[in-house]
Amino acid sequence: MKYTQLGRTGLKVSRLVLGTMNFGPHTDEADSHAIMDAALDAGINFFDTANVYGWGENKGRTESIIGNWFAKGGERRDKVVLGTKVYGNMGVDDAAWPNHDKLSAVNIRRAVDASLKRLRTDYIDVYQFHHVDRDTPFEEIWQAVDVLIQQGKILYVGSSNFPGYKIAQANEIAARRGGTIGLVSEQCLYNLYERRAEMEVIPAAQEYGLGIIPWSPLHGGALGGVLKKEVQGGRRSEGLAAGNMSGPDVRAKIQAYEDLLDKHGLEPGEAALAWLLTRPGVTGPIVGPRTAEQLESALRAIELDLSEELLAGLDEIFPGPGPSPEAFAW
Repeated sequence: MKYTQLGRTGLKVSRLVLGTMNFGPHTDEADSHAIMDAALDAGINFFDTANVYGWGENKGRTESIIGNWFAKGGERRDKVVLGTKVYGNMGVDDAAWPNHDKLSAVNIRRAVDASLKRLRTDYIDVYQFHHVDRDTPFEEIWQAVDVLIQQGKILYVGSSNFPGYKIAQANEIAARRGGTIGLVSEQCLYNLYERRAEMEVIPAAQEYGLGIIPWSPLHGGALGGVLKKEVQGGRRSEGLAAGNMSGPDVRAKIQAYEDLLDKHGLEPGEAALAWLLTRPGVTGPIVGPRTAEQLESALRAIELDLSEELLAGLDEIFPGPGPSPEAFAW
């Protein structure tokens, strides 16, 4: 496994991040524990989750699965850099009681204690804001964060799904207040097909020293060889992959992508992950395996060395927006 610093911090994390969103809804506890053991054995030390994972009436279930795994001992907790998230409504019917969601100081306090209980740990390495809260000022958010850091409940803070200007605003206010070092990471939607983050989010993150953690690196499965699998298995894509494949233009791009990788003797999913590892500012993509086999495939991406010819070909199929302001101005 290869490691890098998380943004401007001294924290070393693996270049693949184990996403756990499937633990509970799609992967049972025993298989989830086996995947986490395999990930740790392979050197993946950065695990990502969120308080809402499990979804519906099972919100929090994923954190509980991870907590039960930590409780097995064997230095599991000490070896893992643990990230979870706060923002979402934890109510079963999504009708939040006032102050039971988003980023008010009172909900941050409530949410972190609940996550710690489910995770069966006394601290969270990277506590992440799952979304922008337009109603809570960052002065209040950072005050709550300072208390949690002083209590030893969290060590670092990251963002997820933040626009560039909110990354700047959050860190400028943190700098004016002193105390916390501000945001150290940003989880954003970023992959070969979806490159809009290159316009504002990634430049802002780089300017302020945040590590970029791309989610949905395979664009909901569309970059994972979906057309090839249709031919081999005789069935059409499902779920997110199907939604991301709608329209003949999209299918044509994906076909060109799969043909290019076939020419170079590479598996599409592994190449899509390897491409992200070449991008400036990227700490590591989140991989969310449902099975041990999917984890093994993701691990192979670490060792891939994409040629300049291949990278140029990928840019032709999936051109990025270009830097801002040039992407939308002269």
